[in-house]
Parts: sequence; structure tokens; C-alpha cells
Amino acid sequence: GHRRKNWKVRKFVLREDPAYLHYYDPAGGEEPLGAIHLRGSIVTAVEDMPDTKKYDVDNILFEIITANEVHYYLQAASSAERTEWIKAIQAVARTGK
Repeated sequence: GHRRKNWKVRKFVLREDPAYLHYYDPAGGEEPLGAIHLRGSIVTAVEDMPDTKKYDVDNILFEIITANEVHYYLQAASSAERTEWIKAIQAVARTGK
């Protein structure tokens, strides 16, 4: 959403072999809309994003920076979910193929 200056709900599927985070339209569809290659990526919590309104993000953002330096900003449903996603993605980025 941050790359296109809007936020959209997406369904995400994390895969370890190969290490990708695929995203889908939540309304359906078997084919992914896109994928983020995670091998060698950095994942961190984002506490403040200057280009967004405070009520739009509610401190539940995280960022994925890929090995080729593409930045993805994602918003979790809750703080606990954000922590789970970060841990899971970090593990796949380290050990996935």
C-alpha cells in the first residue's frame, strides 16, 4: 500500500521453500497478485511513518527490506499479530531457500 499511496487488504501466505511471501486478493482467486522474495531480507517493526495519518496505521506496521533493497510496508491486525509475522518472516529469511 505504501508504494501506491493507499492501503489495501491482502491475504498473505508465507512459504519457506522457496522463501516467499505471496499475496492474494482476499475476495478470492487462486493466483497470487505478487510475491516478496524473503531470502536475505530484513524485517522490522515500524513505530512511525511520516507520510501517513496517525489513525491510519495505529502503530502496527512492519517493514520488509528485500536483499535488493525494495521496501514493503505492511500493517498487521494487532500488535501481537505484528510480532508473530515479524518472527515468522525473520526465520524464513534466514533459513528459507
